[in-house]
Amino acid sequence: MYNQRTPVWWAHGKSTQHTRFGHSKRGGRFRGGRSQFATRKGRSKSPKLDISSFINKTVASYVSEEVSMPEHSFADFELNSTLLYSIEQKGYTQPTPIQDKTIPSILQGKDVVGLSNTGTGKTAAFLIPLIEKVLQNPHEQILVVLPTRELALQIEQELQRITKHMRVYSITCIGGEHIRIQIRKLRYKSNFIIGTPGRLIDLVKRGTLILNGVHIVVLDEADRMLDMGFVNDIRLLMTHVSEERQTLCFSATMSKKIEVLINDFLKNPSTISVKTAETPESIEQDIVRVRGLNKVDVLHDLLQNNEFKKVLVFGRTKRGVENLSRTLTRRGLKVESIHSDKTQAQRKRALLNFKKNRVQALVATDVAARGLHIDDVTHVINYEIPETYDDYINRIGRTGRGTQRGKALTFVD
Repeated sequence: MYNQRTPVWWAHGKSTQHTRFGHSKRGGRFRGGRSQFATRKGRSKSPKLDISSFINKTVASYVSEEVSMPEHSFADFELNSTLLYSIEQKGYTQPTPIQDKTIPSILQGKDVVGLSNTGTGKTAAFLIPLIEKVLQNPHEQILVVLPTRELALQIEQELQRITKHMRVYSITCIGGEHIRIQIRKLRYKSNFIIGTPGRLIDLVKRGTLILNGVHIVVLDEADRMLDMGFVNDIRLLMTHVSEERQTLCFSATMSKKIEVLINDFLKNPSTISVKTAETPESIEQDIVRVRGLNKVDVLHDLLQNNEFKKVLVFGRTKRGVENLSRTLTRRGLKVESIHSDKTQAQRKRALLNFKKNRVQALVATDVAARGLHIDDVTHVINYEIPETYDDYINRIGRTGRGTQRGKALTFVD
C-alpha cells in the first residue's frame, strides 16, 4: 500500500558537484531522499494547485501489467518492399502495441480512433499505412492536422526519413513561416499536406489550398487541439474535404469534446486503446522543496550536477520562460528557450540546438509538452507547476522514452 505522506527531495545546504539520492521507489513512483542545494534567501510564488494531487493520482494510476506481444510482424502487413526495407533500416524490429492494432484497420480503409500514451510509436502507426496507400495510388492526398508548428515539422521529418528514395511528396503549412513560399509550393500536388489549423484555413480562404481531393484526414493530438480552441477551425476544414473520406483521430485522452468530434466526423470507427499506466516505469518522479529559497539558485545548482546532461525545464508563461532563460544564460549556462512569442526560425534553432546537445537545457512553456520526440532527455523539471494533471503527465513524458530511463522533478513551496 502506498504511503500517502508526500515524499520530498529537500533543497538544503549546498552542493554543485553531485546529487545524493536516497532510497527510491521504481515503477514510475515518487521517491524520498535528501540532496543538498543552495540556501540563498528568496521567495517563490506559491503554486496554484497542490502538487500532492498530482502525486496521489499519478501513483494511483500505475498498474503493473505484462506488455502484450504483438500479433503481427511488419511483414505480415504485406507492405511495399521498399517501405518494408525502410522500416527495417530505421531499426523497427516489431510493431509497438498501437502500431500492431492500428495499421491493419487503416490499411482496410476504416475510420480509427487511437488512444495511446506518449512515446508509444503513434506517429509511425498512421504514417506507415498511409505511405503504403500513397505507394499504391500516387494521386492519393492526405491532410494531417496538428496543434503546434513543432509537431507539424516533426511529422514531416519522420515522413521524409521513412520515404527516402520514394516518390512521396509533402508540404508543411504552418504559421511563422513565409506564406508566399507555401503558396508557391502548393502549385505542385503533394501527397501529404501537414499543418496547423490557423495557417491551413488562411490558405483555404486565399483559394490556394484546395482540399476537395483529400480523401484521408488525420487529426493528431486531437485533445490538445480542442484544448487550444481549434474546434471551429477543425469543423471548417472538414467542410472542404471530401465527404467520402477516411478519418483518423489520435488522442491521449477521451473527453466529452473528443466524443462529440468523433460522432460528428467519423463513421463507425474502430476504437483502439493501448493506454495502460499513465506514468511509465522508466520515469522516476520527485519533488523539490524550495520554500524560503531562491528558485533560480536551486535550479542553477541542479544544472551544475553532472547527471543533468539534457534537461527540459517547464514554466507557465512566455515572459517567465524568457526571463528564466536569460538569467541562466547570464550565469554561464548553455540554455535555449521556446514559447509562442518566438519566431518560427528562433523556435527551430532552439529545438535543433537542444536536440544536437549544443545546449544543456531548454526552458519552455507547454508548447513543448505534447508529442515532441527529443532523444536522451535526462531530466524534466517543472519549475512551475502545470495547470492540470494531464499537462503534468505530458510534460514528464518527454523523458524516459522507449527503453531509456528519466527523472522528473517538480518545484514546490
